[in-house]
Amino acid sequence: MKAAVFHGDRRISIAEVDPPPAAPGELSVRVARTALCGSDAKLWTKGAEHTPGHEIFGVVDQPGHALHGRRTLVYIPVHCGRCESCLAGDTHLCRTESTLVGWNRPGGYAERLHVPEQCLLPVPDDIPDDLAPLLLDTIGTSAHGIRMARPIAPDGDVLVTGAGPIGLGAIIALRHFGYTRIWVSDPRESRVRFAAEFGAMPHPVGDLSRRFKLVVESSGAHAARNQGLEVVLPKGVVLLLGENDAPWTIEEKKPIRRKDFWMLRSFYFPKADFAENVELLRRYRDRYARLVDAKFGIEALPEMFGRFVAGELLKPLLAFD
Repeated sequence: MKAAVFHGDRRISIAEVDPPPAAPGELSVRVARTALCGSDAKLWTKGAEHTPGHEIFGVVDQPGHALHGRRTLVYIPVHCGRCESCLAGDTHLCRTESTLVGWNRPGGYAERLHVPEQCLLPVPDDIPDDLAPLLLDTIGTSAHGIRMARPIAPDGDVLVTGAGPIGLGAIIALRHFGYTRIWVSDPRESRVRFAAEFGAMPHPVGDLSRRFKLVVESSGAHAARNQGLEVVLPKGVVLLLGENDAPWTIEEKKPIRRKDFWMLRSFYFPKADFAENVELLRRYRDRYARLVDAKFGIEALPEMFGRFVAGELLKPLLAFD
């Protein structure tokens, strides 16, 4: 099969490789779409032991199995289903397993992969192939974080820092959950204009003049995180959705030290959220569809990934048709 090899130093090649062997309880999935994700940029620079790609939609290719031919998404946290977290419904926080598809095991920048059966999320027939991957990071991650924050900050002014797919997904979810006064900041003016079409108001990057009940930090930038700690109102919430491997230093200045507030970190989503996420996609299908701005074959991945990291593309799809 064809698969992408991330060598590091911003080099990707496409190679013919043997599919990895299936372990007990795993099924073969023929990949149809894999959405590019900004978190894979660190594998682009550092290299990857396994094939990356973790926003995966495909079809079960297991003749003789009851699920053969089923359209499916790949739920990336491998989970035991038996630990305290799994039994509580927090399948993304499994205390036994720490493996993630596309990170610690082969992912979706390849024509096929093997997936534990419990990591298959069935996709309804009315969800188009090109939109199905958005149910994972773009919808799943952002909506789960906002669900966490709502009991503490059910209303009030909101700032979204970073208008990439997670930030834009957060804006759609915020409006769905009843937030009406939403500001957005991003160093790219084109992204801010895009967010404004979804109902968000521009806020200058780094501006400390306004206060917010909820700050949704979706960029992973340390400067944006520190800004959020300063501008969040007393008894407000700073919700961290963006990722950054570099050490984060907080200067505990007076605007941070002299107030009560919550700082929440949200990772991915539990499988129990999936049905509600499907309804979000159905209800706001036209808005989510605008995020998908390119589709290409695997031979074009090296070029397209570079364009994606450079900010030229928002949510491009690797497609196997």
